Amino acid sequence: MTSPSLVSPPSSADALLFDLGRVVLDIDFDKALACWSAYAGCKPADIAARFARDEHYHQHERGLIEDAAYFQSLRNSLGIAITDDQFLEGWNAIFAGEMPGIAALLTRAAKHLPLYAFSNTNRPHVAYFQDEYAEVLKHFREIFLSSTINLRKPDAEAYDHVVQAIGVPASRIVFFDDLPENIEGARARGLNAVQVNSSDDVARTLAELGI
Repeated sequence: MTSPSLVSPPSSADALLFDLGRVVLDIDFDKALACWSAYAGCKPADIAARFARDEHYHQHERGLIEDAAYFQSLRNSLGIAITDDQFLEGWNAIFAGEMPGIAALLTRAAKHLPLYAFSNTNRPHVAYFQDEYAEVLKHFREIFLSSTINLRKPDAEAYDHVVQAIGVPASRIVFFDDLPENIEGARARGLNAVQVNSSDDVARTLAELGI
């Protein structure tokens, strides 16, 4: 497991960059499976066994295909005949609240450094969480969304785009994400990356930075 500590802890940083899912917002994909299976009349495990983060999924996150096209791809791959509205209901059911303690940590950090977010996400999720979680998301000066910038983690171009937009050297940005592949991708582009297993990892890193 990747250590939550910084690889080379800087004495300070110029910006903090946060993933959203499982770093700021809790995610429970079982809720989507339960919703879809109830409409389809099958077991959640049957859908889980067929669900894949395939090319259609990636294109949807990059904003390259419309929701209807992605939901049709799910009908084909999952073998269930439910409506777009039913897919959307389950799709947005995955949000399970804020990660414990993260709001207080963001409030504290924002007094010291500019905060940004970078999420692999899609337009329906954006429309949902921007309204539902507006209070915790207000801490971020800018939120970079894969479906808006047409780039997703862990591609090098995605990190380079975000670093350029923030306007400080990559080495002066501390990035928090829960997925090892995104941590590795960020470190390859020069960011100080911290793998988050719980909000304790964020708190520990802020302490290392003197925040």
